[in-house]
Amino acid sequence: MTNAAISPRILDAEGKLCGADPELDKGLLRELFVHMMRVRCVDQRMLKLQRAGRVGFVGSMLGLEAAMIGSAAALEGRDWMWSGLREGGAALMRGLPLSEYIAQMYCNSNDTAKGRQMCNHLQHAASHYPSWSSVIGTQITHGVGAALAAKRRGLDEVHAVYFGDGATSSNGFHSGLNFAAVWKVRCVFLCVDNGWAISVPSKAQTAAPYVDKGKAYGMLAHEVDGNDVLATYQATKSLVERARAESEPALLVLKTYRMLGHSSSDDPSLYRDQAEVDEWAARDPIKRYAGYLTGLGVLGAGEQEEIEAKLLEEIDDEIRTQEAADPMALKTLVEDVYAEVPRHLRRQYNAFIEVAERHGEARPGDGAFPL
Repeated sequence: MTNAAISPRILDAEGKLCGADPELDKGLLRELFVHMMRVRCVDQRMLKLQRAGRVGFVGSMLGLEAAMIGSAAALEGRDWMWSGLREGGAALMRGLPLSEYIAQMYCNSNDTAKGRQMCNHLQHAASHYPSWSSVIGTQITHGVGAALAAKRRGLDEVHAVYFGDGATSSNGFHSGLNFAAVWKVRCVFLCVDNGWAISVPSKAQTAAPYVDKGKAYGMLAHEVDGNDVLATYQATKSLVERARAESEPALLVLKTYRMLGHSSSDDPSLYRDQAEVDEWAARDPIKRYAGYLTGLGVLGAGEQEEIEAKLLEEIDDEIRTQEAADPMALKTLVEDVYAEVPRHLRRQYNAFIEVAERHGEARPGDGAFPL
């Protein structure tokens, strides 16, 4: 695959080919659909849990299924994903266990972050998915630094760095792209352009197209329809292969739309028109792709509903398991920083436990450290 093969769009709104047929294996085509459905099903369940007060925070992925799955599917196992917020669904595809995903949402005793991150801030070492920060754009420079380290070690892994359109106004974006181009590291920057930086529209943020910002820093840059999973997959794969072979970074802008708020704490009706939301709802990435697969005979009548039911059953089973898990032990507040908990932290922790016990909030097994 060459860069000339990059098409801005392959499927039209009805799921019919409007670009060159990518001629992908039917097994891969179906797999992409199942992963997109998993993203949507997980999103539905997590948002309901948040609204019920059972988890604290959700960054909805609704409407972004093609952008995240199409791009991440183009990566190899040795490659890295640096998240900007909503890429947890793609991390599931790359090996993050559903159990760890949901445990982190509850911040329970199975949470690999030990409750030290707010929920929806996922991580998974085995699939090269680092823990991320809510500080906008910081993952961009982290990803560039990791790519430089890999280059110095003689590794050809590619670092896919995700961020929203709002992050293009951050220092991390400008510093990261500049140094990536100067150092010629294997980074593919994925700008998930959903049109709104929380409540700030693109027109209030930049006078130039986002794609031009990559060109300004001396790297190849393309924009594709991020609601078209095939165009997203094809473009990302082309740029990843180029980055690996030539040690050159690139920027890919995925034009898409988040259907819900910036987060579960946000009310988007305060700053955007319903007519705009309805217009993008008609471009639903799953409906579009399902139409294409049905025409190919890859997806039969009623199969989408069967896939959805199976996925929801799997997710609901895991929710029940994680909801019943023990809370994170309070002792983890002072563990892990030192090989042995030092005396001053033991003293502070014991004072904390004394107060917690007095108010009836300490749990059995969370007692004081012996001094």
